Amino acid sequence: MSQPLLMPKATAVWLVDNTALSFEQIAAFCTLHPLEVQGIADGDVAGGIMGVNPIQNGQLTKEEIEKAEKDPNYRMKLSEPKVRVAAAKRKGPRYTPISRRNERPNAIKWLVRNHPELKDAQIMRLVGTTKSTIDSVRESTHWNAANLTAMDPVTLGLCSQIDLDLEVKRASKGGPGVDELPEGTTLMTAEEALERAGARGHSEGPDGEFAANDHRPAEAQDEFDADSVFAKLKSLKNNDDE
Repeated sequence: MSQPLLMPKATAVWLVDNTALSFEQIAAFCTLHPLEVQGIADGDVAGGIMGVNPIQNGQLTKEEIEKAEKDPNYRMKLSEPKVRVAAAKRKGPRYTPISRRNERPNAIKWLVRNHPELKDAQIMRLVGTTKSTIDSVRESTHWNAANLTAMDPVTLGLCSQIDLDLEVKRASKGGPGVDELPEGTTLMTAEEALERAGARGHSEGPDGEFAANDHRPAEAQDEFDADSVFAKLKSLKNNDDE
C-alpha cells in the first residue's frame, strides 16, 4: 500500500509549471479539484507556495509523467517509497518561535479566507494561536486589522504543508474536532444494577451465569433447608440449657 502524496498543493504547483499535463491529470494525482489546479495556474490559488518536485522525493517517475503527457486520459500512479519514515507524534500545542508570533494574525487571515471549512480548534493547532485571536481576525476587530495581509502559514514557517493538508482533509470529511469530545461510559445506579442482577438470576437459574462464576466450595453452593437449620439451632440451644 503506497503512502499518501506529500505536499499535494506544492506538487501541483511544480507540475503546472514544469509539465504539459492537463488540469484533470494533476488534480487526480494531487487529490485536488480541477478548478483548484486551474486557480494555481492563474495565480489565484496557492500564492507563495514553492513547487516541490515529486521526482526528487521519489513519489513520481519521469517516465510516468511522459506517459501521462502523451495520453490525456492516463492517470499517474504514485511510486512505492523506498524508505518508510514513521511520522513523529507531537504532544501538546504547537510551539511558535518568538520571531514568528507576530505573523500569526496574517496566517489566520489566510486560513479563514482560503479554508473556511477549518474549525477554530484546527487553526489553533496549525499556528499555535487562541480562539479569541481567531475571532478578532475573522470579525476584523483585531487591533492591527487594517494592516493584516493574508499569508500562507507554510510560507511563514508556522506549520508544515503536510500538517495543513491533513487538517484540510479532516475538515472536508467532516471529521471530529477537538471540541467534540466522545461520550464517556454512563454508570448505572444501584437500583438499576440490583434490578439487572435480579433479572439475570431469575432468567438463568442456579445453573446459569452466576452458578458458573461461583467460586465458593461445592458444599457452600448447595441450597440450605430452612427447617433443618432451625432444628439444628434448637438442638444446640437445648444442649446449652442442660
